[in-house]
Amino acid sequence: MERDITVNGVRLHCVVEGEGPLVLLLHGFPETSHAWRKQMAALATRFRVVAPDLRGYGGSDKPKGIAAYRTSVLADDIVGLIHAFDAERAHVVGHDWGGAVAWAFAIAHPARLERLVIVNAPHPAIFGRLLREDPAQQKASEYMLAFRSATAESRLAENDFAALKRIVLAGLLAAGKITAEDERAYVAAWSQPGALTGGLNYYRAAKIGPPTGAGGEASRMKLNLPSLDVNAPTLVIWGEKDPYLLTGNLNGLDRYVHNLRVERIPDGTHWVVHEKPALVNSLIRRFLES
Repeated sequence: MERDITVNGVRLHCVVEGEGPLVLLLHGFPETSHAWRKQMAALATRFRVVAPDLRGYGGSDKPKGIAAYRTSVLADDIVGLIHAFDAERAHVVGHDWGGAVAWAFAIAHPARLERLVIVNAPHPAIFGRLLREDPAQQKASEYMLAFRSATAESRLAENDFAALKRIVLAGLLAAGKITAEDERAYVAAWSQPGALTGGLNYYRAAKIGPPTGAGGEASRMKLNLPSLDVNAPTLVIWGEKDPYLLTGNLNGLDRYVHNLRVERIPDGTHWVVHEKPALVNSLIRRFLES
């Protein structure tokens, strides 16, 4: 079932399946709710599963202006979704930017969170430290500076989205982890007016990326909160071959996440949700049911 729901001043297009405790699935860049198609059926036998197109993506509104994509605003969208589905609390699962939003939500709105699942998305405190101090993560994050540039939209869209197809889809297509139909669905989403700008504005609003120039200061997501701790039960699933978000993001995580379980997938990449759906589904479901 598909529903359009207005929360926090924007209309969010949602895919909804199942009945039971509420589970929100938050996708990353440059995907949509389509990213979770293999998780929804596995979870919907026990839970009410909602996969929104986050603001700026897919069938959801794409507000203008970078400020509309601040991480705190995105976290407030999740609060609105929970209320819209007549719940007080929810389990929240996030990958990539959806994981960043999930971290921000968990930190800012702990009373609204049951359990948290993160897939290859760094905790803001640890990622900020790595961007300041770790040359390997700095190099791996250089693409973020390109995504924040004024020419990012034109570069990603040229030649029928050749760059995005190469970065995101080509390996998965070659390995049979997504289909040509999946590729068409993503290209259709990227082709919508304002869609690329909406997704890229997440990077611009957060000013996220490695230092720029001699003496430059590393950017990081600034949540303006007294604590970056997470007390809810948290599962972190990490594909260890992620070329963008390195395994150093797991080091010291237990300093901030006080009820933590980490599942490393040695042969998984950033796209482990697509590569290992049965394993990811099993890990998420067991954790949410425990």
